[in-house]
Amino acid sequence: MGLDEDALDYHRRDPPGKVAIETTKPTSTQRDLSLAYSPGVAAPCRAIADDPTDAYTYTSKGNLVGMVSNGSAVLGLGDIGAQASKPVIEGKGVLLKRFADIDVFDFELDTDDPDAIVEAVSLTEPSFGGIHVEDIKAPECFEIEDRLRDRMDIPVYHDDQHGTAIVSGAALINGADIVGKDLENLTVAFAGAGASAIATADFYVSLGVPRENITLVDSEGIVTTDRVEAGEVNDYKADFAQDRPAGDLADAMDGADVFVGLAVGGLVDQEMVRSMADDPIVFAMANPDPEIGYHEAREARDDTVIAATGRSDFPNQVNNVLCFPFMFRGALDVRATEINETMKVAAARALAELAREDVPDAVAKAYGDDPLQFGPEYLIPKALDPRVLFEVAPAVAEAAVETGVARLDRDLDAYVEELEARLGKDREMMRIVLNKAKTDPKRVALAEGTNAKTIRAASQIVEEGIAHPILLGDRETIQRRVADLGLDFEPDIVDPAEADLDAYADHLYEERRRKGITRVEAEDLVRTDTDYFGSVMVAMGDADALLTGLTHHYPSALRPPLQVLGTADDAEYAAGVYMLTFRNRVVFVADTTVNQDPDADVLAEIGRHTADLARRFNVEPRAAFLSYSNFGSVDNEGTRKPRQAAQTLREDSGVDFPVDGEMQADTAVVEDILDGTYDFADLDQPANVLIFPNLEAGNIGYKLLQRLGGADAIGPMLVGMDKPVHVLQRGDEVNDIVNLAGVAVVDAQERDD
Repeated sequence: MGLDEDALDYHRRDPPGKVAIETTKPTSTQRDLSLAYSPGVAAPCRAIADDPTDAYTYTSKGNLVGMVSNGSAVLGLGDIGAQASKPVIEGKGVLLKRFADIDVFDFELDTDDPDAIVEAVSLTEPSFGGIHVEDIKAPECFEIEDRLRDRMDIPVYHDDQHGTAIVSGAALINGADIVGKDLENLTVAFAGAGASAIATADFYVSLGVPRENITLVDSEGIVTTDRVEAGEVNDYKADFAQDRPAGDLADAMDGADVFVGLAVGGLVDQEMVRSMADDPIVFAMANPDPEIGYHEAREARDDTVIAATGRSDFPNQVNNVLCFPFMFRGALDVRATEINETMKVAAARALAELAREDVPDAVAKAYGDDPLQFGPEYLIPKALDPRVLFEVAPAVAEAAVETGVARLDRDLDAYVEELEARLGKDREMMRIVLNKAKTDPKRVALAEGTNAKTIRAASQIVEEGIAHPILLGDRETIQRRVADLGLDFEPDIVDPAEADLDAYADHLYEERRRKGITRVEAEDLVRTDTDYFGSVMVAMGDADALLTGLTHHYPSALRPPLQVLGTADDAEYAAGVYMLTFRNRVVFVADTTVNQDPDADVLAEIGRHTADLARRFNVEPRAAFLSYSNFGSVDNEGTRKPRQAAQTLREDSGVDFPVDGEMQADTAVVEDILDGTYDFADLDQPANVLIFPNLEAGNIGYKLLQRLGGADAIGPMLVGMDKPVHVLQRGDEVNDIVNLAGVAVVDAQERDD
């Protein structure tokens, strides 16, 4: 099947289309229905009648955008009419939901009359928190947006105008910086003079490019003052008319610093690029075919050519999805009355700044695993970078507050955390731990200090103030890789080759001399193996915690800290715990990495330590010991172990959390089963600490929940150790290292108390 056939099949699959409505409150009982509708619904109706702003409190208005079009200027399709535009407008709504968790009602108006469109849309203001105008032809789109903004007291935004302007504006900021040019000195030639081109030119003026330095070229040539006087151009083009001789696009590009293409493919050749000023910037954004290909532009000359297109198969894609979801998110969350120029500039500058930061591994993998580093081939963030939400939306919200168009003020730190939570429960839970870590950062030794991921993680740890990372390894290698990665970061490095190893070797020898280690072997281990060096470092108080395992098999990485540090005084065994986050639930599962076939005493110990870990995340533990049996329904050696472990904890006066078992997994997590068939159980709510009977079950279980159940997994977090130690999994990403560093710091803080 070709793309067209695939798309048709995608859209007709039952249910047809791409969007649906779902309820956000329970509707399973008669009482639920009486609250959702009559008679209970009268109460919020009366409240809103008394105070219309209560619509934001009692209805979905505050997170609902109306997506309106008449289908007169659909990208790549032209004037196809209202009905035919519906798949596009639904799709735009999907993007708002996917990237910013905003709900959308699309409505397609079967009219070309601006008066009718303005009247129809303005009457919907009670329903929506904002209006998104889409795919309406120029120049009517300018008039419609302006009139709606005047009539409505909610944000109105025409993405065809402003999206490209904002995203390409971010690219312009960074491109000009890379080639060492100031915005106020740039000369810019535009191919195209439609809605997007004119809005982009206006926006570049807001960024600092002088209006008189911008030349528009439409299908008839350069927009000049002579053409204005002859009545050949509309008022919107006339704002950029130049007092210069008539000419074509080649004339406009000659000597220009920047070319902006918002016209049609193939308009520009390499000779025209060669005619531009030194180190030119070429934004060829026509879709699907750019005015000049990305590689053709780059290869046209020997100096630096900063190039961008609208295509995803080349670097520097100018994609409106980097803008409009987050513009609306920020505007809605402060109940802005409009989206103004200052908010747009704030969005562009936030995007530009984000491109200069280290890129998460998950983003790089989504785009082929090639390195993404600020420079000529990475001017703006990628569309799938989740950080755009909590960088751009707060910048927009702050600008709305500062310019007086916000009805609400927001604490920005708390707002960023709220936005992170929209991306998943895992971010919300980790933010709890990372905030705790920031209150008293500790020294965290990173055993694989020469690894690029470890170095990047250390940079982020310092930037966020989570810990004081110590990179272990060859100093020259680490410093070279910091430079290669382009990090503005001066790491704390401990190179075993430079260190006085006598005290460390003596300590390791004392710990292991009756376990087959000689003094010479001890010195060799701390000199050549950073896992041993780091373990001794923590043991002797030169670091507070250790992270390792990124490049080793888990058992190999765990062995040195177990040999040097051992388990805590109240523990005989260590265990590996994963925190699994679902949309509305968090569970901790153990043991997933260490103990192959634990007996009842070991299971009880694992349960106790896992419950302690849950509390570090502000989760009150409810523990269930799992089996294929429910409370003695099967009696054999296998089912007795979890049963005895649960009993041990229930009889322990020091255990202050509910615990029960043995029980099947669905019994543990389904409230109706606990309250019904097993109402005698000590758990009055579903368990959030799940202790598996052995390593095989634990490892299989957490991976099934992650892959099939849609859970996000954080871990493995090592519990039961005498000092804070965490062993990463091979292949973990930078974010995993940062998260486990935060867990290690909180562990160290609690040991200090």
